[in-house]
Amino acid sequence: MFQKFWAGQQPQQRPQEGNNESWYPPSVGSSQSPGSSRPGTPSPSSSGNFSVQRPTDRPSSVSQVPPAEAAGIITAIKDKSLEELRDLLSYKDAYQNLLLSLEPVKTQNKVRDDLRNETLQLARENLEKEPRIMELRNQCRIIRTTELAAAQEKLHELERRKEELLKFYSPASLLHRLQDAMRKTDEESESLDKQLLEGEIDLATFVQKYKKLRHSYHKRALTHLAAKTSITG
Repeated sequence: MFQKFWAGQQPQQRPQEGNNESWYPPSVGSSQSPGSSRPGTPSPSSSGNFSVQRPTDRPSSVSQVPPAEAAGIITAIKDKSLEELRDLLSYKDAYQNLLLSLEPVKTQNKVRDDLRNETLQLARENLEKEPRIMELRNQCRIIRTTELAAAQEKLHELERRKEELLKFYSPASLLHRLQDAMRKTDEESESLDKQLLEGEIDLATFVQKYKKLRHSYHKRALTHLAAKTSITG
């Protein structure tokens, strides 16, 4: 970009200087041969017409500079002499000094320094928190090996009791126990009847006990029937 600016102001082409090769970036210096002080002049084609390179034909490797940045660069170099402009193409230090004096570069360097300082500050804060982190990690390890193990054991016990209660009060279990109670009541009634026949108890005692047993048996039988009908229905 710098080269194109001052090359147009050259009245005539200077003789090629020895081995003073430009270190300028390829995107700027690629349009000239090594040691050349200005861009080459377009040569006529075989038909006599000059081959003019249109903007769309430019190499894709050349980056487009925003107008604001281009204006800042032109402002920075417009008062420089021809010798100073040559130095920009020939000496890295001169180019670097000019580059670092541009406002966009200063802004980028400031942003870079600010981000680096913030990162260093965060790193220091993290290092300061490391003892506390280690302490909390040790506490978690202790809880995991002691309190957590006891809590898990208690939880497993409660889950086992829950399963037992669910199994005990399940409809199938209730029907089974109700049926067992009916069978036992019926057996007690038969035993009481046998005692009466054998004269082991009197009639009044037999009637009182037998009536109570049969009442309990039929009550359980009706409950069993209703529950079974409700489950299967």
